[in-house]
Amino acid sequence: MIETPSYADALRILGCKDGRLVKVVGFASTAARTGYALAGSGQLATTSLRDMREAIVAFGEDVVRRMPEPRRGVDRFTRTQRLAAAHAVIVVSAYFEALGEARLPFTLERLDRGETISRGVPTRERFARLVAALLLERLPTPEPHVPYADTRKEVERVFRRMSEAVAGYVGGLSVWDELSADERLLLPRVLAEGPPARALRTYDEDYRSLTLDSHEFGVRSLVTERPQRATALSRAAWLLAELAPPRVGDQPLIHRVRMAANALDQPLLLAGKLPEDVSLPLLGEGYLSPRCRVAELTRESAPADRVWWEERRLLPDPEAFLVGHLTSLRATQAPLLVLGEPGSGKTKLTEVLAARLARSEFLPIRVELGGVRARAGVAEQIEQAVAAVLGEKVAYADLVAAGDGAMPVILLDGFDELVQGGVHRYDYLERVREFQAAEAGHGRPVAVIVTSRTVVADRIRFPPGLLALQLRPFDDDQVRQWLDIWDQANRALLARRDLKPLTAEAALVHGEMARHPLLLLLLALYDAGGNALQHDHGPLARSRLYEVLLRDYTERETGGAHRVAIDQELVLLGAVALSMLARGSQVITDEALNRDLPALCHGGEEDPGEDEPRVDWARRATERFFFVRRNGHAFLHSTFAEFLVAWLTLYAVRDLDRRRRLVGDEPLALVQAVDDDLLYAVTSHSCLAERGPTVGFILELLEEVPSAVRARCADQLAGLLRRSLHERPRRHFTGFRPVRHTMTRRLAAYSANLTLLIVAASEQPVTVSSILRGPDHLERWSSLTYLWKGQLGQEGWDGLVTALAARRIMADGVEDVLLGADADAGAMGDVVVAVATGHTPRHRRLLDLLLRAVGEGRSLPYRERAGILEELLRTAGVRTPALHRALGALWREEGADRAELRPLLEALLADPADRLSTWDQLVKAGIPESALWEIHQDALLPGDPRRLD
Repeated sequence: MIETPSYADALRILGCKDGRLVKVVGFASTAARTGYALAGSGQLATTSLRDMREAIVAFGEDVVRRMPEPRRGVDRFTRTQRLAAAHAVIVVSAYFEALGEARLPFTLERLDRGETISRGVPTRERFARLVAALLLERLPTPEPHVPYADTRKEVERVFRRMSEAVAGYVGGLSVWDELSADERLLLPRVLAEGPPARALRTYDEDYRSLTLDSHEFGVRSLVTERPQRATALSRAAWLLAELAPPRVGDQPLIHRVRMAANALDQPLLLAGKLPEDVSLPLLGEGYLSPRCRVAELTRESAPADRVWWEERRLLPDPEAFLVGHLTSLRATQAPLLVLGEPGSGKTKLTEVLAARLARSEFLPIRVELGGVRARAGVAEQIEQAVAAVLGEKVAYADLVAAGDGAMPVILLDGFDELVQGGVHRYDYLERVREFQAAEAGHGRPVAVIVTSRTVVADRIRFPPGLLALQLRPFDDDQVRQWLDIWDQANRALLARRDLKPLTAEAALVHGEMARHPLLLLLLALYDAGGNALQHDHGPLARSRLYEVLLRDYTERETGGAHRVAIDQELVLLGAVALSMLARGSQVITDEALNRDLPALCHGGEEDPGEDEPRVDWARRATERFFFVRRNGHAFLHSTFAEFLVAWLTLYAVRDLDRRRRLVGDEPLALVQAVDDDLLYAVTSHSCLAERGPTVGFILELLEEVPSAVRARCADQLAGLLRRSLHERPRRHFTGFRPVRHTMTRRLAAYSANLTLLIVAASEQPVTVSSILRGPDHLERWSSLTYLWKGQLGQEGWDGLVTALAARRIMADGVEDVLLGADADAGAMGDVVVAVATGHTPRHRRLLDLLLRAVGEGRSLPYRERAGILEELLRTAGVRTPALHRALGALWREEGADRAELRPLLEALLADPADRLSTWDQLVKAGIPESALWEIHQDALLPGDPRRLD
């Protein structure tokens, strides 16, 4: 939850000068902190409920009447505070106005005629408690993601709570004894139904007055209306201009920051070398305002699940939401998380929003998280991004000071890179919230928006008050709207070649691909080469689209090169992508490319001779349309890199098959293994499953391979897997070392990738016994899984578990493991099925069910359930999410003896290799970090430097 103002806060923020209100609220606040006896009662000696009502109603009318004034001559955040305070005032004023007009069996004057002591409690103390209940509680405030009807319900609940406080107050006074029995019975009902209903009508009228006088409240009312279609957040620009006129006279430093954010007149994609026969629309013309769903995330939320999002609220007007959010209290208390699939337009949203904010009272700063130091603090990352734009280092505090009241909006783009890049910044959003709190404490409130791929949303911690937006695919009307823009930009150019722009009918045949902004652009680019999509109306797989687009562009750039030359270019691009994947980054430098590319694409065994011209490999590879500059080189979109890694992997598999067929039945073929050096070089640096789309691309590419070839490749790969851990005295491509890993790590990656490729190439599920032949196949499989879990790192292991389905089977009385897509029927297992409990090959799903029953089953005594968990942990070595959830359930159980769980938690946190991941899982399960820290500290030996005594 976010912090909203109480009525007492509103008096302070709005500068109330009514002495009666200030005194009574001040006394109630002091009494709430120190107790009535220490607060003294002198300030209440002349205060009555009737006087307080008159003062509150009068102040409320004054606030509504002079609403435009608090907006003048102040900075953005001060206006936000004042508007929230004004809303708090009209809520309380509406109730007190209704209370005075309610048909009660007594007047407020009679309530003020109480004796000194009332039912054992001094009357003034009882009155102070009433004031605290009515004026010190935090009040709801309108938010852009909440419809007015929902806010109104929250206000109604406040009114009912106030009536309950009044009823309790009356019940302790002498006037209660003067009421008849019927009046005593009816009074709670009258208070619960009368004043709240009347107060709601008054609140509605006052709220409408606020929306007319304040554009900020008007914007929040717009979020429930469906606007006309817009491009490039143009409505947001209009709404921002309504809030305040564009700033003029900025300091030179701030002017340069604002100019850097203005990208609307740049092409929709800032690619390296554009095709000459098409014209890309400008960002300000070709970016369509997105469709979004919104949700406030809690511990129980599942934002990585598409089905979960289907039940969340669809925003009719996302632009009004964005403006409303940035003018709300929540914006400076917690980040806004923007989630979307690859190609959904997350980065473009930050670019367009930054451009729109650049001409407003906000100060936008975009930070590409892939281009700054991943382990740095938030402020340091902002400073690095600003330095890259300005060419000089500027302290964040100095930048804000130079803004002269403009509220910073930090746009952190690509949070998934911090999660998937081996840095494990799962707590990054919490660090962002702490940064916002610290800045607010220094008088520098800041709003933050973070973008990320949806797939990592189940691996991060959500701080309180976190709102999330999910970017939705285009609907049919948006597809037509965007293709109309494409038509206007390219009709004349394409007509010179007797071609036409892509039509909506031809695009929509391709289903979901046409509804993702990036893929729709790629479809249009591909069709511009010869109207292929308009001639062939069959659906196109995404991998096929990427390949034909890359081949088509390369062919046009090289003047009609033959297939081998085009394959060489794709190998070069694949080597760039592989070098990025191995480093866990989407950005790579010239130095790294000039070292890696010749090692893979030119053999790298010998340096070029003196007579041979030196090749600028980085320039040769990155001067294509598919690259952009970002403190180095990056692909136009990360999915290009994932596709190219998949393509290069399949190229190496096909090369292995080609070599094997060339050897044929030659005598040496019987005693000499086929050279797998290229495949080893491509697949031994990281697990392909680290990036889920890579495995998807491999599966799509394999669908184009004939069944006989796939079967042959699967058989050859199985032979390589059986020999994969054996020593090889000599290999080629040894110069290709993007990252220096141990031999154990490389063998783990190679064997895991071989297994993935075997299962992918096989058209039917595969048994472990058919791959690892021999009576000891399960023992060898268990050894492999231990190797993978120990060497691939958290990202590699998690990706492998997700990509490689498995389940235990019995065939002819022999235990086996079935691998493949159909093996996951009923969600009954994963890749660790043979080592699920650490030592014995039991069923993972059954283990999870047992752990869930232990966590939730109240029929067993608490100590026995804790003992079962300890037995599983210490004897069977179980370390699974289900165990963490069971521990969390036991910890949260009412009346829990948490001392029983301390030894288990100590054992779980004892392993430094898994401590960070285990810590995160336990916190997500509901165990406070403070408790874990105390347990970990107590477990350290005296004298340990990590122990804080």
